[in-house]
Amino acid sequence: MSDQEYDKERDQVLAAAYEKTRKSLIARLDNWEDQKTWDEFYQTYWRLIYAVAIKAGLRPDEAHDCVQETVLSIAKQSKKKLYDPEQGSFKTWLMNMTRWRINDQFRKRKKDTAMTGGEWEDDRKTAVIDRFEDPKGDLLARLWDVEWKKNVADAALARVKAQVSPKQYQIFDCYVVRQWDAKKVQDQLNVSMAQVYLAKHRVGAVLKKELARLEEDVDE
Repeated sequence: MSDQEYDKERDQVLAAAYEKTRKSLIARLDNWEDQKTWDEFYQTYWRLIYAVAIKAGLRPDEAHDCVQETVLSIAKQSKKKLYDPEQGSFKTWLMNMTRWRINDQFRKRKKDTAMTGGEWEDDRKTAVIDRFEDPKGDLLARLWDVEWKKNVADAALARVKAQVSPKQYQIFDCYVVRQWDAKKVQDQLNVSMAQVYLAKHRVGAVLKKELARLEEDVDE
């Protein structure tokens, strides 16, 4: 199975958990000095913000700055309760916060280039900014949707992985996620058939519990 097929399969398994947004997370962010809360938020969303920033045309160092500035902006704004669930989803709100910080990085690059006597790199990146500033945000929205699904799938799997043994997770990943046949799993991982089925049951139960918890967070 190719990496692309694997990602698609994984997205289909876990995407349902994030059809809605975790409104309770925003509520917890009201206490922006809560280090544990911000660690959770950062670990959950930094890869999403970074990946979209890279695909938008930022360099790696600029994308890291974008992540930091986005999270900082959210921390400041959450104190003022600027996110209103009745005005839209958390997913869209976070996308807009990221878009603005991406635009800031492009403007900073343009300013820095001008100060050194150079010219703006090319018309393509200017066009990217223009499209991101479009209220419809079509280009960014398409990038965001793709990366959102990948990010939430990774986040859910990471939580499951932290709750089971490395061996059981490896068996589950190969047998359930990658869909190897049981004999291949047995041979490649040097485990018994009983271990294969036990891992499927135990890790699968943890996954279902985690998905249910996430759905409860969304509905709070």
